Amino acid sequence: MRLRMTVAYDGTQFSGWQSQAHGKAVQDALESAFRLLCGGRVVVHGSGRTDAGVHAEGQSAHVDVPDDRLPVGEWLAAVNANIPPGVRVMSLRKAAPDFHARFSARGKIYRYSIWNGPVMPPLLINRAWHVPGQPDPDLLKAACASLTGRHDFAAFCARGSKAPEPTTRTLSAIRLSRKGPAWTLTFQGDGFLYKMVRMLAASAVRCAIGRFPLDELRRRLKDAGPRTSHVAPAGGLCLVRVLY
Repeated sequence: MRLRMTVAYDGTQFSGWQSQAHGKAVQDALESAFRLLCGGRVVVHGSGRTDAGVHAEGQSAHVDVPDDRLPVGEWLAAVNANIPPGVRVMSLRKAAPDFHARFSARGKIYRYSIWNGPVMPPLLINRAWHVPGQPDPDLLKAACASLTGRHDFAAFCARGSKAPEPTTRTLSAIRLSRKGPAWTLTFQGDGFLYKMVRMLAASAVRCAIGRFPLDELRRRLKDAGPRTSHVAPAGGLCLVRVLY
């Protein structure tokens, strides 16, 4: 039986989504729970990786379990009883046999949080990027508008450990919202490269504070390089939803 899950977690406590040798990833916590419940090793498949320190409200995952272990309605409570409090399966249901958390996905939504006040509230540490000063909201909107659309984002991604992958992606929207000193950038796209959202957020904010010319951002987007070296802190990023 294939189960489909929506998973939320506080990324501060984990080394990212993907299983690690030291066993401190979100995937490790979930697989440990399913191993206890199923009596053997079970692989949990996620929609994609999130880095250490990155949070999730709506990570998507699936897992295949023996049909005779538990009724579908009992799996949610059973799994949550066997994982750390920093990660929770928010919903769980039976899925079609051909559903795949990663390969069935059509896009993702990420939110990046910024605190623009002069003093960073302690409760927002590891939840937002502290950007004091006076960012120009019009420049920030212009940078986001330039990044929206289908582009080669080679200049706005980090090199992963695997073989190079195509770097062209479509960003359907980057939305800015402001409520006092709390600013958020919401990114929606068909897929994201390694550290891409954090590098886009850093580049757009640097444009807004006058440290990265908008023309240079557009040039790097057009010419696919050189790669930017600026990466926004992991704690400000949250995976909101996976689109199917």
